[in-house]
Amino acid sequence: MLAVVAPGQGSQTPGFLTPWFEFFDAQGSFSAELVAGWSQRAGLDLRHLGADADADEIRDTAKAQPLLVLGGLTGAGALFAGDTSAISLVAGHSVGEITAAAFASVINPDDAISLVAARGREMAEAAQLSDTGMSAVLGGDREVVVAHLLSLGLTPANENGAGQIVAAGSVAALAALAENPPEGSRVRSLAVSGAFHTSVMAPAVSVLADLASQLTVHDPAIQILSNKDGAVVSDGRDVLDRIVGQIAGPVRWDLCMQTMADLGVTGVIEMPPAGTLVGLIKRAQPQIETFALKSPEDLDAAREFVARHGVKVGG
Repeated sequence: MLAVVAPGQGSQTPGFLTPWFEFFDAQGSFSAELVAGWSQRAGLDLRHLGADADADEIRDTAKAQPLLVLGGLTGAGALFAGDTSAISLVAGHSVGEITAAAFASVINPDDAISLVAARGREMAEAAQLSDTGMSAVLGGDREVVVAHLLSLGLTPANENGAGQIVAAGSVAALAALAENPPEGSRVRSLAVSGAFHTSVMAPAVSVLADLASQLTVHDPAIQILSNKDGAVVSDGRDVLDRIVGQIAGPVRWDLCMQTMADLGVTGVIEMPPAGTLVGLIKRAQPQIETFALKSPEDLDAAREFVARHGVKVGG
C-alpha cells in the first residue's frame, strides 16, 4: 500500500528545483508557460525562487509556501505523469496539505497555487502583528513536554512524532523554555517569523476561508489524511475547511503517521524537497519503507518503489 506525502515549510533549500526544471525543459513536457502562469497566479517568480534564490529569500513565508507546493506538483508530475492509480493515500505536513489536496483532485493545481500564495501572504502578515516565534523541543516524554509548554503559555503547534514537538508563542515564553527545558529534552530555536498554527494566525484564517469558499471542490479521488487529527477525510469541502482552520491549529503529524500504520501502508514516498517527512516516519514507524524523491536521478528507483508498494485500482 503506497502513500505519497508532501513536506512543509522549512524543508526548502536553495536551487532544489533546478534539476527538475532542466529535466522538464529537456523533455518538453512541463512548459515554461505553465510555471509562468502559476507565477502570475502567485504574484511571484516561481522559477527564480526554485532555481536561483538564496536561503534568505526562500525563508520568507510568502515565498516559501508557494515554492513548496510547486515542488510537490513538479515531482508528482514527473513520477506519475497523471496516473495516480497506484496511490492509496496522500498526506501533507502543514502547507503540504494543499499539495496533497491537489494530488487527490480535491482542488486543481491552478487553485492550489492561488490558495497557497494567499496562505503564505496572510500568514506572513499575521506574524508581523505579534512578537512571537517557534522552537523545537527534541526528546522527552510527550505528556511531560506538552504539560510544560502549556504551563509557560506556549502551544504545542507541531507534534511531529519521533520525539519532536514544536512550541509556539511569545518570544519571552520561548526564552523561558530555552532556560528550563522539559526533563530529558533539549530546545532548538527555529528561524521563523511568528507563531504559526496558533491563535496568532486567526486573521489569516478568515481571509483564507473566504477564498476557499469560492473554489470548485471535489471529493477526494485518493484517501487523504488531515493534520487536524490524522483522520481520513472523504468530503472535499471538509478537506478544504480543515486545511484553512489548521492555519491556526496544531499540526498532528504524529497522528497522520499512526493512521498510515493502522491502515497498512507499506511504503511512503516523499515529494520534493524530500527528506524531512521520511526521516520522521523512519523513526516513528520503522516498519514502513520510505523513499525521498529529491531529483530526476531518483526517478527510476522511485518507479521501482511505486511498483513494489502501489496497488492498482481494481487490482
